[in-house]
Amino acid sequence: MNKKKVAIFDIDGTIFRSSLLIEITEELIKEGIFPEKARDVYNKAHGDWSDRKDSYDKYIGAVIEAFMKNIKGVLYSDFEKVVKKVIDSRHQRVYRYTRGLIKDLKKKKYFLLAISHSPTTVVQEFCKKWGFNKAYGRLHETRPEGSPNGKFTGKILHEDLISDKAKILKRAVERNGLTLKGSVGVGDSESDIPFLKLVERPICFNPNSKLYRHAKSAKWEIVVERKDVIYFFPAK
Repeated sequence: MNKKKVAIFDIDGTIFRSSLLIEITEELIKEGIFPEKARDVYNKAHGDWSDRKDSYDKYIGAVIEAFMKNIKGVLYSDFEKVVKKVIDSRHQRVYRYTRGLIKDLKKKKYFLLAISHSPTTVVQEFCKKWGFNKAYGRLHETRPEGSPNGKFTGKILHEDLISDKAKILKRAVERNGLTLKGSVGVGDSESDIPFLKLVERPICFNPNSKLYRHAKSAKWEIVVERKDVIYFFPAK
C-alpha cells in the first residue's frame, strides 16, 4: 500500500495573517471575559513593534503572558464560544500563497498537518475550515476535564511535546502511516527549523531574520508575500 505524503504547516503568520492567540485574547477582552487591564501587559510591546522599535517576538510573548495571567478560572464553554465567533468571522484572513498551496496539496491527496503554539481549541477550529487532517496546539488544562462546566486551571499539558514540532511530525507520520518522501513543510520563524529539516521540500514563508539566515545557508526555498505580489527565491 502506498503511504500518503505529508505536508506540515505552521499557522500564525504562515497561513493566518495574524496570530490566532492575539485575535482570541482581544475578543476575550471585548466580551468581558478577560479584564480591560489585560491589554496593559502587551500594549507597550505592541506599540514598540508597530513603530519597529522592537521585535514581534517580544510583542507575542507579552500577549502570551496576558493570556496566561487571565485564563485561569475561565469557563471552557465561554472560551469555546469566543473561539467559534473569531474563527467564523476571520478564518478567511489568510495569505494567498499558502491558501493556494493548501488547495494544491489537497488535490494531490497529501495528509495536511498543522502545528501551532496557540491554544488547541482555536487551532483545531481554524484547521477544520481549511480541511486539515490533523492539528496540534497548546493544550490548556480544564477541571473537571471534558465537562462543559470545566474551568481552565492555568496549566499547560504536554508542553514538552508541543514545543518540539519535529517530534510531533515524527509522531504523526508513525501513527498515521505516512511517509516523509515527497514531504512539504512551511514555516516562518526559527522555531520551525527542526521540522523543516525533516521534510524534502522546506519552504520559508515570510521568514523572520533568524529563519531567513538559516534558509539562505541551507539553500531552502524562500517565499515572501507583500501586498498583491508574491516573491519567490528558489534554493540555489
